[in-house]
Amino acid sequence: MSVLWEMQAPRAVYVHVPFCRRRCFYCDFPISVVGDRLVGESSGMMAEYVRALIQEISLEQNQGFSLKTVFFGGGTPSLLSPGQVGEILNALERTFGFDAEIEISMEVDPGTFDLERLRSWMKSGVNRFSLGVQAFQDELLEACGRSHRLKDVWASVEYFRSAGVGNWSLDLMSGLPGQTLSMWAESLELAIQTGSTHLSVYDLTVEPETVFGKREARGILNVPLEEDVVEMYRSTAVRLAAAGFGRYEVSSYAREARFECRHNRVYWEGLPFYGFGMGATSFVGGVRFARARTRSEYFAWVQGLASGDRSLNSQFWGDRASDLELGREREIFLERVMMGLRLVRGIEVAPLVDRFGPELVAEFMQVLAEFVASGLVIVEGGWVRLSDPDGLLMSNVVLVKLFEVMEK
Repeated sequence: MSVLWEMQAPRAVYVHVPFCRRRCFYCDFPISVVGDRLVGESSGMMAEYVRALIQEISLEQNQGFSLKTVFFGGGTPSLLSPGQVGEILNALERTFGFDAEIEISMEVDPGTFDLERLRSWMKSGVNRFSLGVQAFQDELLEACGRSHRLKDVWASVEYFRSAGVGNWSLDLMSGLPGQTLSMWAESLELAIQTGSTHLSVYDLTVEPETVFGKREARGILNVPLEEDVVEMYRSTAVRLAAAGFGRYEVSSYAREARFECRHNRVYWEGLPFYGFGMGATSFVGGVRFARARTRSEYFAWVQGLASGDRSLNSQFWGDRASDLELGREREIFLERVMMGLRLVRGIEVAPLVDRFGPELVAEFMQVLAEFVASGLVIVEGGWVRLSDPDGLLMSNVVLVKLFEVMEK
């Protein structure tokens, strides 16, 4: 049996920054609302969080391998000051070391930064940005609770141009309440015009405890018809291909392979990673665990780590022994397959056999047989992948069937 890929030393770090100006109506992430102002170093709440974050990082054991990717997500990382971002990166470099070609990504929201802040982040080492636009219509931005407006989007694009940012992504969201096909087409065209090197295109997911979830439960969430959302998905692939974007993952498009998000590929390829900060998840040594989702609990946990108390690590899914004894290998397998099938290239079969054994993989292939027959799944050259676009569009149907059958 080959070396387990999840047992490799992590080369990637996710840093959670939980602060937002307001909570978007679709958001169920662990965040803290700070209001419509740039706070940065002037906020005691943020300063306290950054101190705890740096302390947590410093307590991690370096396994002898430098980092290849760092991703600041949230929340709204661009509410941090350049000095705070620099402090966090310095702590990561002291603890782990940085690869010479490291990718350091940072999510930024329009209206939360200016040219000076952008240049300072770049000077600290950030070399890839992800701009959370979501829509190019003010009425849609207002309808989903975003704090920015279209003028802020174009100001951000101009900052990127002026600063010479060579690698940046733009986020769009389809299926928003009140969104029409013509609005979606306009958003795609304008997104292409910005000159971004990467586009992430997400379909709205309505979570029960969000504002949208509560409106849906009351029957007053005016989302587009399902056939219109399907048309948005199909038209996106066609239009972006014509504009020179290649799709490499269900929701991700890049102008060139070198602009693909290397950090996100870590997740999709089932590789280990560190997560730091409130609510962040790590996958290290074949064990996955999540930190507390409130600041007070997170602070208490960090202090416990500093004093040698790792009791909150009971949130682990289980160590390798219990995984094997309790049949958790099946759950690990299903997650690996679920993530791998998000990639357009799919997932290679031979490593699955090496890692999980031929019986489990044979069961997996048997479940897929009906989807192979219908053309939603393609098996060729030792790889399994979803067909493009139909299989990718129907990925949830395929995955739900896999879990229904194989979890029993």
